[in-house]
This record gives sequence, structure tokens and C-alpha cells, in this order.
Amino acid sequence: MSIVFLLFGLVIGSFLNVCIYRIPRRESIAWPGSHCPACGYVLKYYDLIPVLSFLLLAGKCRQCRSHISWRYPLVEALTGLLFAASYLSCGFSWALLARLIFVCLLVVIGLIDLEHLIIPNIIVLPGAVLGLAFSFLPGMLPFWQALAAGLGAALFFFGIWFFYPGGMGEGDIKLALMLGVFLGWPMVGLAIFLAALAGSLAGLVEITLRGGSRKTQLPFGLYLALGSLAAMFFGPQLINFYLKFIGWQ
Repeated sequence: MSIVFLLFGLVIGSFLNVCIYRIPRRESIAWPGSHCPACGYVLKYYDLIPVLSFLLLAGKCRQCRSHISWRYPLVEALTGLLFAASYLSCGFSWALLARLIFVCLLVVIGLIDLEHLIIPNIIVLPGAVLGLAFSFLPGMLPFWQALAAGLGAALFFFGIWFFYPGGMGEGDIKLALMLGVFLGWPMVGLAIFLAALAGSLAGLVEITLRGGSRKTQLPFGLYLALGSLAAMFFGPQLINFYLKFIGWQ
């Protein structure tokens, strides 16, 4: 079954690529069909096989031979691996469905923020509502715990945004709400910590190697997405390791 979810994730990853490209441009994700952005060539079914079509075409459009971004096969492969990992960690359950949807949201949000430095409301706000809806299903995080974690994370980011203007975007506040609803406490705290750590390291690299400054804008939504994935899959192990490291266990 893990192979089935891997293949399913590859297909979903192909759709996520459409979302990543079109949502920031305010284009419909349903119409028109997939096409080359350079020449408009409408892709045939054999051009849409996840990862494989990219390799067979050597990363170029069949019609105009313009280069296709490596983002497309990477997103497909990443989504496939995350779907398979989600099945292995949850089995068939409501938690699996919630995790698969959460993975899709994180992939789209992270890549859009990486390319455009924006976090679209059309994704994070419905995502937060959907996360709360999952809390009413058996075996899921109770509603009040999900709501409290979401509001707590959002208020934490709001405080940063309010007292240190420019240090945090409004989109990050809304994303924190969604993350808290899905992850709950303490996993959302771990996700934020890991995101801050990754963002700080990325900022140092930007300043050191590319001559950036402390005011250089970074895609913090991407780091929040990565931190959330790490917390979701490895949260208990990371927390236990930290507690042992500081001698609390």
C-alpha cells in the first residue's frame, strides 16, 4: 500500500505544481488545461506522467524546446514520498486524510512563498477552517485544543509583527493559525522553533555569500512548512532528544 500512496502522491504532486504556478498569478487551476508557458503548447496525456515525462523530454517542451523547471519533478517526487511516509506513520485513519491534506497545503504554500514571497489567503484561511473541521472526527486533536494552539501561534506571530514592523509578514500570522490547528501543542511550537533556526541559518548564508543584509526578505513560509513537516513526522523523537540533552529525562 505504501507504493500505492507513493504513486498517488506523484499524481497529486502534478496538480500541486499547477496550483503553485497559477494561484499567485490569479489564474484558474481548472482551466485551461496544462500547457507550456513559453509557447502555449497544450500538453498531451503522455506529457503529464509525473517525473517520467520530464525525464523522457530531457526537461524541455516537446514543441518549442524551452526548458522546464526542475521544480515540477521535484514537487511530484516530494509529494509522493510524503504521501507514502504519511501512510506508513498513520495507516488508514482520519489522521491519514488530515495529514495528506496538510502535506498538500504545506507544499503549495512553501513553494509559492519561495518564488513570490507571498502566502495567499485563499490557501491558509480555508486550510485553517478545514483543520478545525477535522477536530470533530474520531481520533483527532480535540476542537478546543486545536483552536487554542492555532490562536496561540497566531498571537505569537502577531506580537512580533506588531512590536517589530517588518520582522514578520501578515501572511505568516495566518499561516501560524493554520499550523497550530493541524499540529496542536507542543508540535506547533517545535515547528516554529525549527523554522526560526532554518531561517536564521539561511539569513546568515544570504549575508555571507550573497552580500545580503539583515533587512533581506526571506521566504519564512517555506521554513515554517519545513519545520511543520519535521514536527509532524519526527516531533516526539526530537522533543525527547532535546529533553534528554538538557537533562530533563
